[in-house]
Amino acid sequence: MITRLTVFCGSTPGADPRWVPLAREVGAELARRGIGMVYGAGGGGLMGAVAQGALDAGGEVVGVIPSFMIEREWGREDLTEVHVVETMHERKALMADLTSAFLALPGGVGTLEEVFEVWTWRQIGLLDKPVGFLDADGFWTPLLDALRGISEAGFMSQASLDDVVVAPDLDSALAGLEARGTGTRMLRPVT
Repeated sequence: MITRLTVFCGSTPGADPRWVPLAREVGAELARRGIGMVYGAGGGGLMGAVAQGALDAGGEVVGVIPSFMIEREWGREDLTEVHVVETMHERKALMADLTSAFLALPGGVGTLEEVFEVWTWRQIGLLDKPVGFLDADGFWTPLLDALRGISEAGFMSQASLDDVVVAPDLDSALAGLEARGTGTRMLRPVT
């Protein structure tokens, strides 16, 4: 069972007005289900919306943020827990330690970097926690099509593609993540 879910998503709201309400509802639904949320402690964009949705619904929200981002006033202090670290590497390792699974909502290059890193860690045996993409309204479909092309070209195994959860809604995403087994630990240190 998923006890905490790390959510990766955009630090901006994006151009489409659908994404902010989606993020807020994901946070609220996690809270209603008693699933804690781990995220990068940002206050803006989809990050702020998903955290606010969870907080407004009485959920646990754990933020992990590097000190340089606090200096730039990018973080939030009104979370259940805030962990301040020194580097981005420490941030991602702690987020991985604190969670049962990972889910990417719409976002940009930072979101991609985070989800690809934990997906890679899973593939090479550094952690046993499942990874997924919330493909709401087909947001991730172009990326997933490109990944299928990379697999067909022989640079990614079909098993890697099959291992990641791709779901159009939160219910399906959570079911898929739970079906892959929620990990309890990092298998090897990543820092």
